[in-house]
Amino acid sequence: MPNKAMPNETPVEQVPVHVDHLIVNGELAAENAWCVSYDEETLPEQRPAFVPLALWQANQEDAELAPLLTSDTALNTELAAEVSKATAIAVDFPAFTDGRGYTIARLLRERYGYSGEVRAVGDVLVDQLEYMRRCGFTAMALRDDQHPEDALRALSFISVRYQPDVEERQALFERRLSADK
Repeated sequence: MPNKAMPNETPVEQVPVHVDHLIVNGELAAENAWCVSYDEETLPEQRPAFVPLALWQANQEDAELAPLLTSDTALNTELAAEVSKATAIAVDFPAFTDGRGYTIARLLRERYGYSGEVRAVGDVLVDQLEYMRRCGFTAMALRDDQHPEDALRALSFISVRYQPDVEERQALFERRLSADK
């Protein structure tokens, strides 16, 4: 999570964040090499790293960097074409109440056809994982106080969904009608 200082506070040192528990494609990843840096001015020493969009745009030749999109990123056609060059894109959830990251993931998958990894980082809670997957996230970096076993159970809890999503394009009634023919 970003550790930005408020306007009248002393700036806080920007330390890259590395999470221990990463869910990738519905399974607990054996390792997580990527760190997340919120420092908008300096490249992190740790690599590979997700870095703020402007820093990534200035250093696109570095294959060990990937863009970190904030929840207020205005994803348009030009920006989507630019970030689609990256093998992975991280979308930040600054607070669990901020759902704009879901929209960014869904736009990347459905409107712009991005096929690489879309990773949720920041305030990622177990009860959000199923919704994140349905919006196109393939990787979710759990907050430190979240248990990976609970996360895996949450991802397998719902087996049939009524509404269409990024994975299943037909609503349940459409699938039933197709099966009856």
